[in-house]
Amino acid sequence: MELIFFLAAVLIVGALLFAVITMTKGGSKGLDVDKYRSRWLEIEQALARDDTASHQLSVLHADKLLDQALKDKGITGNTMGERMKAAKWSNANAVWASHKLRNQIAHETDVKVDYDAARRALAGFKQGLKDIGAI
Repeated sequence: MELIFFLAAVLIVGALLFAVITMTKGGSKGLDVDKYRSRWLEIEQALARDDTASHQLSVLHADKLLDQALKDKGITGNTMGERMKAAKWSNANAVWASHKLRNQIAHETDVKVDYDAARRALAGFKQGLKDIGAI
């Protein structure tokens, strides 16, 4: 009889220990919010109204930051598009529009991004980062 209680206690303690280890080892895939906030502020501060190169660069850097956050969050997919489809967004249209602008910058030769378009794209990326808990 005592052996049964002992085995039950060992199983319960083992299960609890497993649960604690799983949660602290990334079972919930927590993100380093301070790292992401710091990098986000750098991107926002680099955007300058009178520096047209900064318009495109800020969009590229924000997109890259969001993709890294998706990966770090454990969202699966071979491409950023696949990871974005798997993520939950409060405003999917804004996040996708921002990513589409990034694709235009990366794949088309004569894309011009004005300051306001860059700000709108950054707003979409920022919301996406908030949605997944990065900032």
